[in-house]
Amino acid sequence: MSVTSAQGFRAAGATAGLKASGSSDVALVVNDGPDHHVAAVFTSNRVEAAPVTWSRQAVSDGRADAVFLNSGGANACTGARGFQDTHRTAELVATTLGCSALDVVVCSTGLIGEFLPMERIEAGVGLTAEALATDGADDAARAIMTTDSVPKQATVSRDGWSVGGMAKGAGMLAPGLATMLCVVTTDVVTDAATLDAALRTATASTFDRVDSDGCMSTNDTVVLLASGASGVQADADEVTAAVTEVCASLARQLVADAEGASHDIAVEVRSAATELEAVEVARSVTRSNLFKAAIFGKDPNWGRVLAAVGTTDAAFDPTTIDVAVNGVQVCRSSSVGDDRDLVDLEPREVRVVIDLHAGDATATVWTNDLTHEYVHENSAYST
Repeated sequence: MSVTSAQGFRAAGATAGLKASGSSDVALVVNDGPDHHVAAVFTSNRVEAAPVTWSRQAVSDGRADAVFLNSGGANACTGARGFQDTHRTAELVATTLGCSALDVVVCSTGLIGEFLPMERIEAGVGLTAEALATDGADDAARAIMTTDSVPKQATVSRDGWSVGGMAKGAGMLAPGLATMLCVVTTDVVTDAATLDAALRTATASTFDRVDSDGCMSTNDTVVLLASGASGVQADADEVTAAVTEVCASLARQLVADAEGASHDIAVEVRSAATELEAVEVARSVTRSNLFKAAIFGKDPNWGRVLAAVGTTDAAFDPTTIDVAVNGVQVCRSSSVGDDRDLVDLEPREVRVVIDLHAGDATATVWTNDLTHEYVHENSAYST
């Protein structure tokens, strides 16, 4: 059920003809209230898509009634016409639903540098509006897929209220906040400020720590809607915890579906001087193509881990670093540890633990290996 698990929401997915495959490609999520609070976080890429520019404005007052999403075209690097098309999309949704265009968030995903066929978008708005239902979450989640092999959905239930979410993403996953399209809904009674703080806390420890390929999208958007339809109030910590749980599940699903990947890799840094430095060190490893290629080849090449760590500005003694791979300490005090042949890299999940012996902070960043299939899929994406 995901985005319609919470009370007060309807959703739909439909086929408007944007994808050559004929798969569904437009989705609509509507908040029926009584509250219409919204919070959102967007890509930090300075080259941002038209729907990101529009949606930043739309959520600035803390209210949104609907989110319209399309796959099959990013509407990025499309100039003034692209922004006009996004504005037109919001107006079409608003007219259909009887709300203000400035209360409609618009999200797009697909190939950069192509104009959207607006006659098909217009048809898609009508199709999704007609299909809106309280059980329409699955259709919506499938409609936003691009290179995804499976839809990503998550829900959590609390005492009388719930949070649900859907996301798409299988490549161009690098933080800059979130790295995909995601809609999260809740029926808890809260306010826009609490919602915004909860989302930013959640994304910082979940989507911000997914780093599939070091490539940041122009369209990344995470939207959190609150309907208040449960009538149940919760404090800020409870709201944050529930939203974080949903975001964490969706983030892991993104990594698990990374384009062509054969391993999901958790790089955990321990005993760092600060959490920021722990993240910096973890990121240096997850963005190392040499390291990712080694894991694909089932080679626990810890030398590539140390080489990446050494490029950071984090505080540590370069002679005292420990590294373990799937429970085997292959590096001890920046030198040879246990026999690397003891490491089993057959399982899908790989855990690399780096101990800096420099403090008490820790952080984990998830990535995936670099495979032949990843190169093939991204070389042929535009076709």
